[in-house]
Amino acid sequence: MGRTVVIVGGGYGGAAVAKALEAEADVVLIDPRDAFVNAAGSLRALTRPDWAGNLFFPFDTLLTRGMVIRDRAVSADPGGVTLASGRRVEADHLVLATGSSYAYPAKPAADSTGEARADLRRTHTELAAAARVLILGAGPVGLELAGEITAVWPHKHVTIVDPAARLLPGFHPEMIKDLHRQLDDLGVRLRLGAGVSAPPTTRAGRTETFTVTTTGGEEITADIWFRAYGVHVNSDYLADGRLTTLTAQGQVPVTETLNVRGHDHVYAVGDLAGVAEAKMAGYAGQHAEVVARNITARLRGEQPTATYRPLPHPMILLPLGPHGGVGQLPTPDGPAVVPATTVAQYKGADLFTARFVEQFGPTAA
Repeated sequence: MGRTVVIVGGGYGGAAVAKALEAEADVVLIDPRDAFVNAAGSLRALTRPDWAGNLFFPFDTLLTRGMVIRDRAVSADPGGVTLASGRRVEADHLVLATGSSYAYPAKPAADSTGEARADLRRTHTELAAAARVLILGAGPVGLELAGEITAVWPHKHVTIVDPAARLLPGFHPEMIKDLHRQLDDLGVRLRLGAGVSAPPTTRAGRTETFTVTTTGGEEITADIWFRAYGVHVNSDYLADGRLTTLTAQGQVPVTETLNVRGHDHVYAVGDLAGVAEAKMAGYAGQHAEVVARNITARLRGEQPTATYRPLPHPMILLPLGPHGGVGQLPTPDGPAVVPATTVAQYKGADLFTARFVEQFGPTAA
């Protein structure tokens, strides 16, 4: 078998696979963006425009030998990928790493770094002018957004609404108790167990006073709102079925070696892979390690042996600004709740910036 490894998607998983394999293979990385985006820092870049310099890492500095093609995949099959430009890229080994999309500002909407930074500056100006903020969705994104807003503007009135009756179901009760305490200390109002009867009449991320009514009958008036729910797996280019049949969730069915089922030279990593776990950057990195080891084994004429098994309990590091937050991490004795200082040390203080500076080199602020 040849040595061309084509990686579709330059996010957390795809970039890690490309970096790990460029010394072993002829790597081709395909992504429509002009830079890797550390999406974990997007909400902080919204509240602190100076942080945007830590968000984008040009692909040019990732690979010294590999090729980067700025284009979008429109179809994939066992032999390679067809791009929006009409170009065909043949692959001896194919890695699908197109991840997922999420409502802006949790993930930038623009493919251009310049346009994405301009969007964040524009929305920052709108947010700065708003006294009352409504966040629809009390998952990790909505909670992190509330933490970033109150860290910069402690006197803003922030309300989170979610139809779910509880925060982060499935996590340790002690962690949830601490989460409620910290949100109370920040002055964040939670309205759980009730959605909104109708969406706001204004555009998300724009300052304009409005009032919504919850399904419980409460009226909430705010000056700006954000959507913090709704993940979309980026698998549209696989919908033609030429490579695989997608799951009901739009993911790719994989084996324990993260091969796309039925193909020993095709892999899927990150949010695209049909693995029963939350969609998190940390998992994408672990997937990448398994895939890089298995492709390296094949390139060397060896039998791939690396496997991936989801953790028996969920893990999370959920910052509430640079210094607050809650976390649950795995230990040999089961899941352990960690304090805010640990969350800040491992994630909240720099949102993984140091890791990507090491991988890509310093960014240009």
